[in-house]
Amino acid sequence: MAGKHFEELNVGDIFHHQPGRTITETDNLLFTTMTMNPQPLHLDAEFSKKAEFGQRLVNSLFTLGLTVGLSVGDTTLGTTVGNLGFEEVKFPKPVFIGDTLYAETEVVDKRESKSRPQWGIVMFEHRATNQRGEVVMRCRRAGMLRKKEAAVS
Repeated sequence: MAGKHFEELNVGDIFHHQPGRTITETDNLLFTTMTMNPQPLHLDAEFSKKAEFGQRLVNSLFTLGLTVGLSVGDTTLGTTVGNLGFEEVKFPKPVFIGDTLYAETEVVDKRESKSRPQWGIVMFEHRATNQRGEVVMRCRRAGMLRKKEAAVS
C-alpha cells in the first residue's frame, strides 16, 4: 500500500498531494442533499445571487472531506487503523463551484499509543488552497496508524 506506517512519518514532514480537484455543481448538489442539508446558500442559485457572495457556496463539509480524501494516497492508504478526531477546523475563505482545490498535509505531532503498542497516533494538519493560492480550509486530524513491525508479523 502507498500509505506510510507510523515509523515512516516524522514531525515536520510535508506532503503536497496531487492531483488537485475541480469542484462541480454535481459534487456540491449531491453532497448537500445526501447529508440532508437544506441550506439555500448551497442549493438555490437565485437565493445565492442575493446573498453576500453573489453565488452558491460549496458545502464546507464537502471541502473538509475532499481535502482529507486528497491526502490519503500519500499518508494513510492501507496503514490507518482509524480516524480519532478533528480539531481546529477553519474555513478562512469561501469555496465556489468551479474552484480547483489543492491539498497539502504536515505531520505536526506523533506519539506511541499507550493502550495499543502495535499502533501509533499521528496528528496531521491538512490545508486546502484554491487555484489562486488562497487557503480555504485548515484542520488538524488525529489518526491511529499501524507500525511497520506489527504489519509484517
